[in-house]
Amino acid sequence: MRIELILAAFLGLVALRPAYGAELELYDEGTERVVDYTKYGTFENVGTEKYNYRIKDAENLKKAVGEGIFPNRESVLKDPAYDKIKKSRKFGGSHWNYVNNDDAALSFYKWATANEEPGAKLYYTALALEKSGLIGHAVKAYYALIVHFPKSTGRTYWETPWYMAPVAISKIKYLTANHPELGIELEDSSIIVKNSYDSDTKNDVFIVSPGRLVTRNDHAKAKKKREKSTKVVKTAGKGNVRLVRFSNGDWQLEVDGKPYFVRGMAYSPNKVGLSPDRGTLNASRDWMFADFNKNGVIDAPYEAWVDKNRNNRQNKGEENVGDFHLMKDMGVNTLRLYHHFDFNKKLLMEGYKNYGFMYLMGDFIGMYATASGADWFTGTDYTNPVQIKKMLESVKRMVEEYRNEPYILMWVLGNENNYGAPGVPGSEAGNGCRARLQPEAYYSFVNRAAKLVKSLDPKKRPVAICNGDILYLDICAENAPEIDIFGVNSYRGKEGFGSLWQDVKNVYDKPVVVTEYGCSAYHPSWPRKKYEAAQAEYIKGNWMDIENNFAGSGFGNALGGMLFEWTDEWWKANADLPERIQKQHREWYAKRCSQYKDLQPDKQDAVPQFGAPFLDGWSYEEWLGITSQGNGKHSPFMRQLRPACFELKKLWEKYR
Repeated sequence: MRIELILAAFLGLVALRPAYGAELELYDEGTERVVDYTKYGTFENVGTEKYNYRIKDAENLKKAVGEGIFPNRESVLKDPAYDKIKKSRKFGGSHWNYVNNDDAALSFYKWATANEEPGAKLYYTALALEKSGLIGHAVKAYYALIVHFPKSTGRTYWETPWYMAPVAISKIKYLTANHPELGIELEDSSIIVKNSYDSDTKNDVFIVSPGRLVTRNDHAKAKKKREKSTKVVKTAGKGNVRLVRFSNGDWQLEVDGKPYFVRGMAYSPNKVGLSPDRGTLNASRDWMFADFNKNGVIDAPYEAWVDKNRNNRQNKGEENVGDFHLMKDMGVNTLRLYHHFDFNKKLLMEGYKNYGFMYLMGDFIGMYATASGADWFTGTDYTNPVQIKKMLESVKRMVEEYRNEPYILMWVLGNENNYGAPGVPGSEAGNGCRARLQPEAYYSFVNRAAKLVKSLDPKKRPVAICNGDILYLDICAENAPEIDIFGVNSYRGKEGFGSLWQDVKNVYDKPVVVTEYGCSAYHPSWPRKKYEAAQAEYIKGNWMDIENNFAGSGFGNALGGMLFEWTDEWWKANADLPERIQKQHREWYAKRCSQYKDLQPDKQDAVPQFGAPFLDGWSYEEWLGITSQGNGKHSPFMRQLRPACFELKKLWEKYR
């Protein structure tokens, strides 16, 4: 099975059929809208690792499911549209080239007839159906994957395991929630993959409960949200911030005695043309001091203005309002500060007092070789006592500098250090950190750092780790009990975060804050309005999944999330890499983008950095903002608001 594109499996925007090329009309829709699998076979050992669905009446099951859905292959071969499209030139090549094809009909026929591992074949067939707008048939296909092939596994771009059936569960829940006209719900479906937090799939154990698709009329009684417990059984915090656990196991943050849902933003509104790779920018702090027009007012927070008609000029009525005002108006209540680089404390206090912002205060603890004294190509070594001492001294400086500030919401250790690797592994640049190679040592160090923070902070505010998704979650749980909050940078798709909430609850039993989520606002073959609308849809789905797991609903362990990011950063295409890795990256990019030779920090580059679950299966690192800097000539002041800004404002209105 080819796997290099499999991360694109998370994709598939729900839209009207014309948005995806040729319209798909099914030859055989099946005899059952919601298939009753008990009529055609037997569910064996449900809820165990020995789960199996044994087909007893294959012929009638084929009739029930319809075209393209296992075990029905015959209907596609009889489809006149398939016969016609098969004879066309555009049907050639590998089926993997059709994962992100805008022509959903072409993708459907290609995948429904592909010679591929059956779980992957069924997943991508369902994805093509979803893209075509045939949502009901897509739901049937995703559910068939859960029933027949719950153990199907691929690998992401980053060579971590990717489990198709749990994603299919998320797909169904997302699609049925956003298409109530279907009148369908998925009940009691759960796939737990034990030992799934490393890169080895050989030790995985699947506990499978396929659940069932039901029509709402079939419900004996409507499903209700769980009662939110009011009995507090555990608290952390002695100041204005408290982390609370209720008797039913749910978690909640409180600020000044009131529930606090993190509606956060990663905020680095730096001037176009500057780059940390060239030593002209400290992206984490410079915006706090920048005054390029030399009027004594800090630029972006207080003088940003909205280019309402996107003509790249400041017209009458487009007054300077500032990002702080814009974010507050949208509903942002938290900003993330990645590493304590001599911040402007006066500005932070103004953000707190005048705009209500709290802050996640962070220390990289050795990521990007920060504070450890390590060489970039060797990477921070979490067994090296000299480097450990330096990193703990950095953590100590952070806490001592900010422990008396009322605006600290929590302390955050790291930034997906568990992905860290030194030097040049393969064709990737590395990130100055060895944590991925020594996870036990790394998480043990995290625990030591968390203990230090708690010993120094008189207000005992919660301490979070920032993990890269759930890689090494089990090792983290075993080695870092002092962590209060599991922070996670997670980019899984528009449906949200899938089994993340359940996995953390089962393995670590900590509350979760999503320290990064978001989506690139770019697609190379779509018009701007389409890809910006797709970004908004993606972000909405992510937030709804977070909200659906707040205390009182879902798994009850979500505290909120930090959107990445406020505005586009134009230096992120890595044009100024160290000399040692320039050649490798240039060759890697040349295979994908002829623009590589032109990459500069003063140009917004449409270069695909790496495979990601975004609009075309790639991440465009210079397009992650929910605001654009337009043509860049008025940076760092001008903002062009993308649809995601207005979508979030609507979603967050209830929290005002």
